[in-house]
Amino acid sequence: MSDELLEKFIEEYINSQTMPQVLFTWHGGETLMRPLSFYKKAMELQKRYAGGRTIDNCIQTNGTMLTDEWCRFFKENNWLVGVSIDGPQEFHDEYRKNKLGKPSFIKVMQGINLLKKHGVEWNAMAVINDFNADYPLDFYNFFKEIGCRYIQFAPIVERIYRHNDGRHLASLAEEGKGELADFSISPEQWGNFLCAIFDEWIKQDVGQYYIQLFDSTLANWIGEQPGVCTMAKTCGHAGVMEFNGDVYSCDHFVFPAYKLGNIYQKSLVEMMYSEKQNAFGLMKSQSLPTQCKECTYLFACNGECPKNRFMNTADGEAGLNYLCKGYYQFFDHVAPYMDFMKNEFMNQRPPANIMAAIQSGKLQ
Repeated sequence: MSDELLEKFIEEYINSQTMPQVLFTWHGGETLMRPLSFYKKAMELQKRYAGGRTIDNCIQTNGTMLTDEWCRFFKENNWLVGVSIDGPQEFHDEYRKNKLGKPSFIKVMQGINLLKKHGVEWNAMAVINDFNADYPLDFYNFFKEIGCRYIQFAPIVERIYRHNDGRHLASLAEEGKGELADFSISPEQWGNFLCAIFDEWIKQDVGQYYIQLFDSTLANWIGEQPGVCTMAKTCGHAGVMEFNGDVYSCDHFVFPAYKLGNIYQKSLVEMMYSEKQNAFGLMKSQSLPTQCKECTYLFACNGECPKNRFMNTADGEAGLNYLCKGYYQFFDHVAPYMDFMKNEFMNQRPPANIMAAIQSGKLQ
């Protein structure tokens, strides 16, 4: 984006906030392809327009371009760095290759080691695909071995739609079009993957290693707002602005039908609080098929992300989440543990007490 757009966005974004803390999330493409000077300028502008607010920044990167200079900057300015890494070398290199087709794992690990060397706060975003999903414990133990305490699992579900002009569009927002990409995870794989890792985590790692999906599941069990939008009752809070100032309802729906406008023509407040965006957010619950509305675990997943709802129910009704079977398996498996942790929380005791309960045989 241009310097002019950067300044306009930062001023508007800060002024649109109603809380004293403001979080900027920098996402790509690959974010580190912009020079460090871009982010230094962004921070200067944040200070100029802060107006007494606390400004925080997080950035998502594939880690291959990290250097000592980048890491010093992140440490000095308290940035949180999310690194995209898909498990051990064999799993990561299956799909994450550079533009020459060479594997990238070694470069990513060099980047992670630099973050650790400089004491930068970091976490991992791991894409779960058709290959690595079959090795859940190898996968989980790898993250523990490299000292990663905050892990986000992102199941890859993608449909490829081939346009008449030869373009390939990875899309789930275009209903009824496209075929499932080979690298997509199956619902059965997703359920087995989550259950296997949960069984390991619940025995010894609660309160030590934080897995976003497990935390969000417990939040929904308790009745709190989950930390990830896919599990929330409504959506529409994850708007995205592209490099040219176009704003879309969500980064999974960057298609013409979901364009809210452009920051040069409308304010961020106008767009994000518009009738169109409000309808987009409510659509998540309003478009659920009957099978979901009658499901025991609706409260736990809320139909997950609308981008994955392209299947039909047993009754032939449209709108069932592709991963439904896997999520149901997971929620059914963890229900007694979640009930126990909810009870501990409600009685102002740490949910981590569940580990002692398992060890003593009170909970199998």
